[in-house]
This record gives sequence, C-alpha cells and structure tokens, in this order.
Amino acid sequence: MSSTASAKNGTWRNWGGNVGARPAREVAPASVEELAAAVRRAAEDGLKVKAVGTGHSFTSIAATDGVLIRPQLLTGIRTIDRDAMTVTVEAGTPLKRLNMALAREGLSLTNMGDIMEQTVSGATSTGTHGTGRESASIAAQIKGLELVTADGSTLTCSDKENPEVFAAARIGLGALGIVTAITFAVEPIFLLTAREEPMPLEKVLAEFDQLWAENEHFEFYWFPHTGSTNTKRNNRSAGPEAPVGQLAGWFEDEFLSNGVFQVANWVGRAAPATVPAIARVSSRALSARTYTDIPYKVFTSPRRVRFVEMEYAVPRAALPDTLRELKAMVDHSGLRVSFPVEVRTAPADDITLSTASGRESAYVAVHMFRGTPYQRYFTAAERIFTAHEGRPHWGKIHTRDAEYFAGVYPRFGEFTALRDRLDPERLFQNDYLRRVLGS
Repeated sequence: MSSTASAKNGTWRNWGGNVGARPAREVAPASVEELAAAVRRAAEDGLKVKAVGTGHSFTSIAATDGVLIRPQLLTGIRTIDRDAMTVTVEAGTPLKRLNMALAREGLSLTNMGDIMEQTVSGATSTGTHGTGRESASIAAQIKGLELVTADGSTLTCSDKENPEVFAAARIGLGALGIVTAITFAVEPIFLLTAREEPMPLEKVLAEFDQLWAENEHFEFYWFPHTGSTNTKRNNRSAGPEAPVGQLAGWFEDEFLSNGVFQVANWVGRAAPATVPAIARVSSRALSARTYTDIPYKVFTSPRRVRFVEMEYAVPRAALPDTLRELKAMVDHSGLRVSFPVEVRTAPADDITLSTASGRESAYVAVHMFRGTPYQRYFTAAERIFTAHEGRPHWGKIHTRDAEYFAGVYPRFGEFTALRDRLDPERLFQNDYLRRVLGS
C-alpha cells in the first residue's frame, strides 16, 4: 500500500479513491509547538482543522475544506522505557517504521492489524485492530496520549492523568483534538507460528467457538460464490524461526495475492459474469502452509490491490448467524463479489467508542475492487449487520448516524459530553463527525 498524497489542484484523495477534499491550506508542522500555532491560527481565521495520516480510511473522517494537518514531520520514537515496558512515539510515525524499530530493540507490540502503512495516530483514532482471543486492538495497547486541543494547548492523559479524556481519546475520531504522541505498551519480542489452511465455510462456522478458544489469534477469509474459506491461526512459539521462503513468499503473497488477484479483479470488473468462476479458482489457489517468525512479519501482509471496504463488529456469539445470512444474501441476490470476506475477533475493552467496547466482538469485513459499484452489496450487508446490533468501523464505509450510535454504544453520551468540553466551538468538526456524533 502506498501512502495517499495531494493530487493536482490541491485536491486530497484517500487511498481507496472514494473520498476527496480541497482544503484551504495544508500544514506539515515540524514540532508540537508549530502544530499548536497552526490550530490557533485556523481558529482565528474561522477555518476547521483536520489531521490526516496516510489516508487509509474509507470514510470522510479526515476530509476538510479548512486546514489539513499532515504529520509526516512528527515521526520517530521519543523514548523507550524498559522498566515500564513502554515506547513513546510521534503521532505521524508509520506503523511499519515503528514495528521495524521495535524489532531492532528486541521489542514488539502484542497485537496489530494486517497492514502497516497507517500512521500510529490514524490507526488508533479510527479503531484499527487485528484478531485476538485475549489481545485487543492497537488502541487498547495505549498507555498514554498527548494531544493539542481546540484552544491550542497541549494535554497529556493516561489512566491516572485526565483519565476521562484517556478513556475516550484512544479512539477519538479526531473529534477531541490532534494527537501528537502516543505511549504504547510493549513486550520482549516473541515468535508466532502461523498455520494457514483451507477449510469449508460450514465447518468453520460449526466449530467457530472451538477454533476461537484454541488459538490466540484466529481469522478466516470466505470466498463469496463458494463454500470455501482460508483460515489462519497464529500462536506463540518457542521457535526456532522458520520464515516463509523468499520464493514461496513472493509466489503466495505477491504473485497470487496481489498480482494474479489484481488481474482477476480487472477481468471481474469488465465481465461480472466471470466472477463466480474466478472465486472458485481463487479459493483453491492458496495452499496450506506453516511458518514461524517475529510478530509483525506474521500479523501483517502486503495489500497492493486497491479496494473499498465496509466492516462491522457484531457480538461474537452472533458471528455464525451473521455469516450464514450474508452468504444467503449473496447467493440469492445476483451480486458478483470478487473479494473475500474477512472475519476476525477481539475481546471486550474499556475504550468509550471502541467497536469492542464492553463486549466480545467478531468483525466481518466486506470489500469491493476499486472502481466497481459497491453500494448495492454494502447496503444489503449493512442491513444484516445492523440487525445484529453491529458497530461499524469508524474508518470504513457505513451509513449510520448519531441516533444509531447512541443505541449501540452505552457510553456514547460520555464521549459527546467530553467533546462539548474540549471543542465547544467544533474546530475539529467536519461533515462525517456531524453525522456520527451530532452537531
């Protein structure tokens, strides 16, 4: 995945290509003080302020016609505290750079999502997650935050300092201020053994609770128009390291999962009738494999085929019914879906607007190849997800509003009250936040 960039004529576009904006000006501050000054100046000029990382959100959460803050100069590790086992990192640091730097220090995050291109602040502010029986999202690994608030002051928070801000700002949607630094919990680097293998969908759903309970990290991909999945189980290992071979890794991860998949999607977009046949071939293309490596090399994988995405968190117990309903909908709708459906899990956490707040969750992500009409598929899928009290990922396409969120987040009022206190004039407002949080 490459980072987003401003296009010609000052138009910003996200990675998925489905969101654009024309900010009045862009600012790339080199320090927290410069960022705070930019916020104060924007307020004086009557302009809204939003920060954007690498643009991997599919919603317009970072879009603005005011001042667009780009944090690419606010990067790098500030401190590593080996006694507390924490690392404090500048907000604009890409996850990839953080993971590699931690590995050189013999350290690692406990869990992570499957891509590394996002900035740490963009990933955490939207609720990026991986999969885990006991280990939760990236935001749940945060021990402290620093952010610039609407009056240009710098606020630090943790479970002991401004705890009510800490409870919310770990997944703050950019509504409470601009995050400038994050302190993560880390641990000594460890090894994971990944076991990937095909499995029939109905077998996965029938045994889902067992597969979840037996593995530290379990996920699977279902190929629409088939009854097939590819499963992945990641568990800690005593070693030795046995990474994917260079040639095998290139063939599986680059040639099949990116190169051939890209061509298959081009064909499917041009001739939708071919999609079911392509899906059947795709579901058989990836063979079983087992490998052992350090965490970020197991958790993450390259994603070079561009797409748009919707993802909802449903109660974990509702996952089998949700998937069966989704499969029945696709089978009877006439839709042609060329991208697999991704399923992951997370334990309950205590973050105010986390999609796993207060409940064990399963995530169901639906995708469409970039440039392919997706509205009909996503609308039908969203109807299923919301029937199970689903909570949409804040950075992925959805149509829900503040009234809906007040019903599925018991602590929604806590967040909006804190926003009223920290940003009463709505300096960090945009159309997306107006919809999901209310005015």
